[in-house]
Amino acid sequence: MASVLKVDTLTGVTTAGSIAVTGEGNSTTTNLQQGLIKAWASRTSATTPATTDSFNVASLVDNGVGDTFYNVSSVMSNDDGACACANQSSTSDFGLFGQWNVASQLRTYSRNSSNQDTDRAVTIMGTGDLA
Repeated sequence: MASVLKVDTLTGVTTAGSIAVTGEGNSTTTNLQQGLIKAWASRTSATTPATTDSFNVASLVDNGVGDTFYNVSSVMSNDDGACACANQSSTSDFGLFGQWNVASQLRTYSRNSSNQDTDRAVTIMGTGDLA
């Protein structure tokens, strides 16, 4: 019989901020906190970018055409986390690059098929260890 667990807080027994989750094959475990997205944002294609939705992103900075900074609210312990970004625009003629610029900031660059910087609607996600 299935059951429902309703809680407001999960805390590890050995270490408060670490919860092991059994993997799909039942033979390995993964750390719950390591697998969570720590920040993400979707931005408009406008010349002056704005977020359409976000998590743990306080503000955007227009760093030039096709170059956007996403300032995170809760900073990371370093800038070594992984990032992924996606084209949210109906125009698919561009390259997109995302990175942790510094521990407190994600960054995206977008270019069109003529290799020129361009402002497009993009989404970025960042993982890693919170400070």
